[in-house]
Amino acid sequence: MAMEITASTKALLAQCSTATVQSQLFKRGLRNTFLHGLRPVNRTACRFVAEAFTLRYIPAREDLDVTQVFEDPSHPQRVAIETTGPGEVLVMDCRQESRAASGGNILITRLKVRGAAAMVTDASVRDYDSIAELAFPVFCAGPCASVNLVLHHAVDTQVPVACAGVAVYPGDVLVGDSEGVVVIPRALAPEIAEPAVEQEQLERFILDEVRAGASLPGTYPPNAATLAKYRASHGHARLK
Repeated sequence: MAMEITASTKALLAQCSTATVQSQLFKRGLRNTFLHGLRPVNRTACRFVAEAFTLRYIPAREDLDVTQVFEDPSHPQRVAIETTGPGEVLVMDCRQESRAASGGNILITRLKVRGAAAMVTDASVRDYDSIAELAFPVFCAGPCASVNLVLHHAVDTQVPVACAGVAVYPGDVLVGDSEGVVVIPRALAPEIAEPAVEQEQLERFILDEVRAGASLPGTYPPNAATLAKYRASHGHARLK
């Protein structure tokens, strides 16, 4: 995490869809970067770009996971809520087990008040309708009334985790939109940011061409003539 993720890198990524970001990662050999099966609770408040703060769960055990554990301020779930920094996204590894919630309205409200950018979990959340009214990006597998202790035992924070089957390391950069969440390895975020914006601009041009009646061959993907037309209208000297 020594490399800084600058505000300009985040601003560029904020202009891009998760589909574009995933395409840029695919070009660099990364195939498993999209958190499949997770949906935004509020589709109108789901855009975010943030660095990951991770929380890992293992299966619950009846002698340990009782309501009283939440009285301990050192409980890893509570620590994660109180430690995720401003502008960070809390990423929960719940083993893709959605039969119990991993958080509810009070905890997620606390995240929002503390300035976190988003919460992402491969489990469910409780108080689903209330969370949808928060205007705060929350991605999950769906709603569930069951408390997390039914199935989840929080063990540690800021370790590599698997969320929705994708490796997430502390400090990785996550991008979220209405389609879901994609994970960018930290070292690649500055490398793909500008090419991702360029891809967005090119694809808007291609879409206009298709709307105007252009056929796919030579347009998508663009051949030399289409690229020349694009560069003439946009003043771009390069594309990646």
